[in-house]
Amino acid sequence: MNNCKVLVVEDEKKLLYTLVDFLTIQGYDVLQAEDGEHALEQMREYMHEIDIVLLDIMLPGKNGYEVLKELRKFSAVPVIVLTAKAEVDDQVEGFECGADDYITKPYSLAVIKAHMEAVLKRAGKLKEFIESNEIRLEMATQKVYYRNEYLETTPKEFELLQYFMENEGVVLNRDRILNSVWGYYYVGDIRTVDTLVKQLRKKLKDNNCIRSVYGVGYVFGGEGSEKN
Repeated sequence: MNNCKVLVVEDEKKLLYTLVDFLTIQGYDVLQAEDGEHALEQMREYMHEIDIVLLDIMLPGKNGYEVLKELRKFSAVPVIVLTAKAEVDDQVEGFECGADDYITKPYSLAVIKAHMEAVLKRAGKLKEFIESNEIRLEMATQKVYYRNEYLETTPKEFELLQYFMENEGVVLNRDRILNSVWGYYYVGDIRTVDTLVKQLRKKLKDNNCIRSVYGVGYVFGGEGSEKN
């Protein structure tokens, strides 16, 4: 897993739980807060552990801008502002307060993931490569090498292989894979997972690292322990 710790600050409970669940599936260690004061408490307590913050603006008590100004007095942790306020002046204020990125609602979980990865890469907090079973993934260029030979893959094939390798030895069911790689709002079905696994296996030729688990899904390497 990526092992990055994220603090999600959001007062709308349904959205908060959706973000927390999604980010947990993606491999993040997730902290949460529903108001500005609690957010600052979490930031101070876990100052040296939090890698990135998702910060809503419309919060009870201290709003997101106030939280961000206070945070910047003691931390340079990357912050992505999440808000329904889409006016240019609002975005400028967010950046002037110290935001690293700005996402307006409504947004998809896939967009959240992409923005987080981009910010974390700029901050040097993501792994440069992942290596296992003679396969090497270069994260910055999204290139795959098998036995030092470059394999041409689509962006989604890369994401799926990355997800498998970050969960080595864990049995993953198809629904979990679909939600993690394609996102909750994907309109396809679980056969999409099988199709992409088939494509990856073909490209990896004699490497049998992606194994089927009857009635469940797949496991990368190892014997595996089930993860629903």
